[in-house]
Amino acid sequence: METTFVALIAYAVFGLTAGFSLLIMVRLENGLEKLSAAQLEALAMQGGWYGAALIIACPLTLAVLWIAIRMAGRDFAEYLALNWPSRDKLMRAFVGAAIILLAEFVLWSSGSSSQPLFTVKGPGGLLALLIGGCIAGPIMEEFVFRGFMFRGWSESFLGPVGAIVLTSALWGMYHTQYDWSARVWIFVLGLAICTFRWRTKSTWLTVIVHSAINMVFFFTSGPYV
Repeated sequence: METTFVALIAYAVFGLTAGFSLLIMVRLENGLEKLSAAQLEALAMQGGWYGAALIIACPLTLAVLWIAIRMAGRDFAEYLALNWPSRDKLMRAFVGAAIILLAEFVLWSSGSSSQPLFTVKGPGGLLALLIGGCIAGPIMEEFVFRGFMFRGWSESFLGPVGAIVLTSALWGMYHTQYDWSARVWIFVLGLAICTFRWRTKSTWLTVIVHSAINMVFFFTSGPYV
C-alpha cells in the first residue's frame, strides 16, 4: 500500500508539473485566443514543448521517490537497484528488446497509422524532444516503474512475477497517447524490460534499453514509448 500511495503521488506530481509547464508555454504563444480547442491540443503536443515538459517534470517526480525512500530510512540507490550493468547483461537485454521490436514492426507497425507524430519547430525543439523523450522520460519511467514500484510490490504477496505483470500492465495503460493495440505491445515490452530488471538487479540497465528503444522510434518514425 505504501508503494502504491507514493507511486500515485509521483504520478500526480508528474501530471501537474508537465501539464502546468505545457500550459505556460501554450499561453506564451501569440494569437492563442483565436485558436479552436483542437488547435490548442495540437499546439500543446508540439514536440519541443512536450520534450521540455518531460525535462521539467522528471526531477520533481524523482524527488517524490527520494523523499519517500529516505523517510523509510533506506538508501536511494540501493532501493532502486541503481547498479551499473555488465556488458554481457546489457547485450543480452538489447538482443531481447530487438526481437520484440522486430516482431512489432512486422506484425503491427506496418499496418498502423495511429502512432502520434510530433511536429518540431527548429533545432531547439528537436533537441528538447530528443532529450525529453529519449533521456528524461526513460529515466523517470524506469525509476518509478521498474525501480520503485517493482521493488515494493515484488516484496509483497505479489512476488517478483506478479510485480512484473502488474507494473507492465500499468506501464502500458500509462501511455494514453497510443491506441490499445499499441499499448499491448508496450505491455509485452514492459514484461521483458522488467524481467531484465529482476534478473540483473539493475535499473540502469532498463534505463539504457528504454532510452535506446525510444531513440530507434525517434529516428525512424518520430513517436516513442
